[in-house]
Amino acid sequence: MLGNPQVLSVAGRLGFTPAQVALAWLLDLAPCVLLIPGTSSRAHLEENLAAAGVTLDEDARRQLAAAP
Repeated sequence: MLGNPQVLSVAGRLGFTPAQVALAWLLDLAPCVLLIPGTSSRAHLEENLAAAGVTLDEDARRQLAAAP
């Protein structure tokens, strides 16, 4: 998923990492989604937590919904 062209495009346009966009997308799907991403370092944990601050616009949602 992180190498998907749609995810990479949205990440580049919004200025976030592909992982942050993927996590934000999952959080955006429904208010009851609970993510439990794994991590191997404190820096990676901080990157994952920052995904909660990513705001997806309608164009980003359309692009991500079209991702295979």
